[in-house]
Amino acid sequence: MVVIRLARGGAKKRPFYNIVVADSRERRDGRFIERLGFYNPMAAGGEQPLRVAIDRVTHWTGVGAQLSPTVARLVAQAAKATA
Repeated sequence: MVVIRLARGGAKKRPFYNIVVADSRERRDGRFIERLGFYNPMAAGGEQPLRVAIDRVTHWTGVGAQLSPTVARLVAQAAKATA
C-alpha cells in the first residue's frame, strides 16, 4: 500500500519533517517515491512552518494512497490557510 506520511530529518532536538509518498513497507526515513512538502514545527521568525503541494496530494489520494493521521491534519491546515 502507498502511504503519505512524515519522514523525520533535522538535528537532535530540532526536528524537520518531509511529507513524502512511500510504500508502507519502507522504513520511516527510508526510500520514498515523491516529496510533497515539508513541516517545520520549530519555525521561528520569517521561516515557513508548512508547505504542501495540495495538487500532488489530490493526485496521490486519487490513485489510492492513504494519508497518515498527522499528514491529514497538516493538509487540512494548509488547505484552510490557502483558501
